[in-house]
Amino acid sequence: MDGTLTDTERLYQVAWPKTLEHFGYEMSSDKPLTLRSLGRPFAVQQFKEWYGQDFDYWAVRNYRKQMVEEMLAETGIPLKPGAKEILSWLREHDIFVSLVTANDKERAERYLKKIGLFEYFNAVVCADMVKVGKPAPDIYAFACESLGIAPEDTYAVEDSPNGCMSAYSAGCNVIMIPDLTEPDDELKSKLYARLDCLMDIKDLFEV
Repeated sequence: MDGTLTDTERLYQVAWPKTLEHFGYEMSSDKPLTLRSLGRPFAVQQFKEWYGQDFDYWAVRNYRKQMVEEMLAETGIPLKPGAKEILSWLREHDIFVSLVTANDKERAERYLKKIGLFEYFNAVVCADMVKVGKPAPDIYAFACESLGIAPEDTYAVEDSPNGCMSAYSAGCNVIMIPDLTEPDDELKSKLYARLDCLMDIKDLFEV
């Protein structure tokens, strides 16, 4: 969702350093990029590596969540170009679409309804449905299993390295539409396609 359908990853790049400053820490500009789609328990481990074993990740995360909520209340939730259009096209062509997100179910569904995209999805699979988050394959594996779809028959659209690795490790065909950073050579070798924008997805299907 973040960075793929909604243009919200940029807010996290602002919110994380401000949150860390509030708690008396410093965060360099490269660190928030590492956190994109980073799920449990990897995010907790990453912060403890950066700031020590006594770092209270959940207190910091909750503060950051509230900050982002307040930012979005002021600005609204910006969509990535072509988000509604590509979902409409996929639905018109009877292509099954599921959201597989690092967000929890409450936030994912609330935001999808707020931006008018909820009705376009056949299913919504969220981070709190699995024990281990991205970049582990669990969430994509769970999505495929619960929906009765073989991973090799799916296309996973992602914007970040952690999301791409999760989908790739689960056996999905990964389409990357880079948001804040381009894939490195290693990640490029794992992609089914690297596209410039969501509407380019149409070119991959013969309908």
